[in-house]
Amino acid sequence: MQDKWNVKNKKGYLKIHVAVDVKTKQILALEVTDEKVHDNKVIKNLVEGVLNNNQDIKIKSFIGDGAYDSNGNFKYLKEKRIQPIIKVKRNSIISSKNNKIRNREVNSNKGLS
Repeated sequence: MQDKWNVKNKKGYLKIHVAVDVKTKQILALEVTDEKVHDNKVIKNLVEGVLNNNQDIKIKSFIGDGAYDSNGNFKYLKEKRIQPIIKVKRNSIISSKNNKIRNREVNSNKGLS
């Protein structure tokens, strides 16, 4: 239905990406983009926003849906020592170029298809 609305009105939409402390439910970082910016391009801004604005907070994990699935994001989170909890895409493949954690997730999801 939303696609029909966008075609008729030729208007875009905004997406809100939020980093939240799951224990306190406090918003730690917020990024607003238009529909042209893919979700997996926002992860660095969210993480850096949390780290730069909250010196006393340590990010233990990043939870995201399949839109955040990219090898680059898994590598970035590894560099930051943040555990990725990201649903990998159904058509993902295991590759020597991939981050090991992403390959493990791809492998574990093969049995679910």
